[in-house]
Amino acid sequence: MAADLAAFGDRLAVPSVVCLWIAVLLRAPGALRSPQQRGLWLAVATAAAAMTLNLPDVVAYALHREASYAHTIGLVRNLIGVLSAGAVLYFVAAATRGRRLQLASWAGTVLWLAALVTLDAAAPAHGTHTIPASGAPVPSLPYWLVLISAHLIANTICVYVCWRYSRRTESRGLAAGLRLFGLGTGLAWLFWTAYLLKALFASTWAAPALPLLMNLHGLLRAAAILVPTLFTLRHTLADTATAWRLWPLWRDLVQAVPHVVLSRPRAGRVLELLWPPVPRNLLVYRKVIETRDAILILGEYVAPGVPELARGHVAGSRIPEQRHTAAALACVLKEALRAKLAGLPDRPAQAPALELPAVMQSSAEGGGGLEDEARFLVHVAEAYASPETSAFAPACAPGTT
Repeated sequence: MAADLAAFGDRLAVPSVVCLWIAVLLRAPGALRSPQQRGLWLAVATAAAAMTLNLPDVVAYALHREASYAHTIGLVRNLIGVLSAGAVLYFVAAATRGRRLQLASWAGTVLWLAALVTLDAAAPAHGTHTIPASGAPVPSLPYWLVLISAHLIANTICVYVCWRYSRRTESRGLAAGLRLFGLGTGLAWLFWTAYLLKALFASTWAAPALPLLMNLHGLLRAAAILVPTLFTLRHTLADTATAWRLWPLWRDLVQAVPHVVLSRPRAGRVLELLWPPVPRNLLVYRKVIETRDAILILGEYVAPGVPELARGHVAGSRIPEQRHTAAALACVLKEALRAKLAGLPDRPAQAPALELPAVMQSSAEGGGGLEDEARFLVHVAEAYASPETSAFAPACAPGTT
């Protein structure tokens, strides 16, 4: 059982390191521009470097080389690990906006690094750094106590801050990232606690679980810094789906009143989404604004009585009641488009026959959300293409043809 657990943990080593490096590379542009994210990114990047040097194949390769080579790999791995612990403290300081803690994190990191180098140089000639199952730790017990203390102190503070702030923030993305990072750091805390027991009391009962703890810690930290990317991707996919569903209605409206369009549209729906004429994060915003502006202009071509006839037509159809307002507006827009394209005169001096639904009025006045209006317009677009809307023909309405 213990051997199976250790083997499973070792099998996660390469996937964990690969995920860490993918996350580090994907988040590098945004993290390096943001002071708030820089410490978190640096902590994950240094952890990825240390875990790369701790891969079973890398360790086995170092052991088959001369002792000086194995010693260098072990020392560099531990120094990078301490640098990762210092970056964790810096991330915590940045999250809490503690200037003193930021200075303390850098000062403590420098002291830890200097102590490790000094203790390593003072030890007798040795190869790789390890705590054997029997015998004295290599290069020395003080060396390992300094190394373990750096990780335990940084990880303890980090877990506390991540848990505390994840419960306070209103951002789901930030809360998820903090919890994932805190959980990964908690696993690293267990890893180094087991090493402390091994160094002080030669306790090896937790040894089979150590590879699993460390590699799960790597996967969770990779997931933590990828949370903003995943939320951005989800938002982009949702906007793309909304723009795709709005496109048929938007196309017909802006063809009738082309001056409401900010940028020249692309030739087709697919090209519009693959190569939008505006920044991608503004695509749905522009579609909603241009659709609303076109509706307001076409409202001057709505004959009196048509909105009431549209509501009656929708009420007698199979359209669900919660979609009646959107379907009635779709019917009215079809009639307004017919009047506009037929060259009938508008009536700007008269009171408009078309009144915007409440969700669109609220958004236009700054009191509602764009998401609510976009969702409503998607329902209008769906009703606009439905057979029930196509069957609407208010021949008896005054002023219609």
